[in-house]
Amino acid sequence: MNTFLLILLSMRPKQWVKNIFIFTALIFSKNVFNLQMFLTSIETFSTFCLISGGIYILNDLSDIEADKNHHRKSLRPLASGRLDPLIAKIVLIVVLTLSLIFSFLINRALGLTALAYIIIQFAYSLFLKNVVIADVFCIAAGFFLRVVAGAEAIEVPISSWLLICTIFISLFLGLSKRRHEFILLGKEARNHRKVFDEYNITLLDQMVSVATAGTVISYSLYTLSPETVRKFNTENLWLTIPIVLYGIFRYLYLVYQKEGGGNPESTLFEDKQILVSLALYGIVVGIILYY
Repeated sequence: MNTFLLILLSMRPKQWVKNIFIFTALIFSKNVFNLQMFLTSIETFSTFCLISGGIYILNDLSDIEADKNHHRKSLRPLASGRLDPLIAKIVLIVVLTLSLIFSFLINRALGLTALAYIIIQFAYSLFLKNVVIADVFCIAAGFFLRVVAGAEAIEVPISSWLLICTIFISLFLGLSKRRHEFILLGKEARNHRKVFDEYNITLLDQMVSVATAGTVISYSLYTLSPETVRKFNTENLWLTIPIVLYGIFRYLYLVYQKEGGGNPESTLFEDKQILVSLALYGIVVGIILYY
């Protein structure tokens, strides 16, 4: 396998789907049909694909030894020894430097948001991944900053309730991921990551419950808030609440009954019922906001 393909695999393009969070501000600011803003959002999405790809290389570099003992991660290019760590480090520096330049070229606020994202992910990879609870907040910050980046790129304000909802759903996804890893690794969890010594199933389940409740309540308040009603000139956005509830309950079903949630992007975009929920949500939101 040639080096370029090994580098691409290390950047995990399948997980770049997480960057669709960037389009949240575009959709809820009713600017989907604004060509300039749409193209700027596409540029931002592409830039964050580069950034996240670089961060995945960083994660693999910092976890080489631990990944060698993991039944699935041991197949990754760096852990398996197929990709030279020196080449990976050079690619990491080049990719993150270019992506930061691209971000600042779009606008300064986006550049600073991208820089904050990179700093948090570096802190996570180097030491915060071993700090209980802080590790999950770092994972959640990645989703949250994508939403902020989308708003900064097209220079539109974003509702405080929507930002709070983003925080809770990010924590929901991050905690579900931790729970999946904890169960999957079993007694070997400590050998893979020291922070698993600080977790147990009861604690993780309670935190998932809090994040779930926070997501539902904050989204409901967002759809019903006077600010939202004035902005969209409609009270009908609350009609999407049952769809959101169904999607969350389905995700919980996959996490608790099917031991899913390890890769949020796979769980969200490979389960047919969640895909139908996402499609239906998009259609209903489109009709309410634009027609």
